[in-house]
Amino acid sequence: MTNTHTLETAEVDIVYDVRGPLPPADGRPPLFMIGQPMEAGGFATLASYFPDRTVVTYDPRGLGRSRRKDGRDDHDPTVQATDVHAVIKALGAGPVEMFASSGGAVTALALVAAFPHDVTTLVAHEPPLTSLLPDADAADRARDGVRDVYQAKGWNAGMAAFLAMTSWQGEFTADYFAQPAPDPGQFGMPSEDDGSRDDPLLSDRSWAVSSYRPDPDALAAAPTRVVIAVGEETGDVLTGRTAVATAELLGQRAVVFPSHHGGFLGGEFGYAGQPEAFAAKLREVLDNA
Repeated sequence: MTNTHTLETAEVDIVYDVRGPLPPADGRPPLFMIGQPMEAGGFATLASYFPDRTVVTYDPRGLGRSRRKDGRDDHDPTVQATDVHAVIKALGAGPVEMFASSGGAVTALALVAAFPHDVTTLVAHEPPLTSLLPDADAADRARDGVRDVYQAKGWNAGMAAFLAMTSWQGEFTADYFAQPAPDPGQFGMPSEDDGSRDDPLLSDRSWAVSSYRPDPDALAAAPTRVVIAVGEETGDVLTGRTAVATAELLGQRAVVFPSHHGGFLGGEFGYAGQPEAFAAKLREVLDNA
């Protein structure tokens, strides 16, 4: 059974979902799953493999059902971290275990640094922290290029540029920047401009996510067990490289999970991973605390 709640604050009304009882019936902490810009619905398949756990998901500030009232449109992980902290406090069930993917993994690292007693174990899956790459300036230039295409030609062209950037193998070299902007038709998308210019993934609204730099000293001082995860199929593309770089910053080796960046997804998003195998690996990591 899923219960939906709204936490009203001065800056945002945060909508979150709780699958299972509070406090959890098994004595384990709630399992919080977060993404960015992914909303709660993106974790439906993964959550279904944890019927024995109380699973919490939420819509980040300004996305999905969570209505922001602060007059801003940027997505800052330190601000998102305060929202997650507020939800954890509202749960009233003590610290949580957390699976966090992509931009949500960046939010989670900011959360542990700022609120070290909120999370017992964090599995941070492929945080897109381009700030940690040896070619960080080139990666930012590639990101800027996606924004420029989106602003000029709309969502389909912008998403094609994003897919080309995130599938590039290795460092962003002169060969990458010499390429023409990809045709959306290469990715099965129409070429028409849909008129939108506010997508958080393709605009500059989420640049604070990729530009964030974790505080390794604060993370080391926290009682939280932090695990950096990378998909076995991700390879040397952007989020694979950033996951490895994040693990190295924390003096770790990234733990390999099944599938790719969206490895926990079912087929409902057209980018299916291996959710059953992914869930089994996540359970193994959480249980081996």
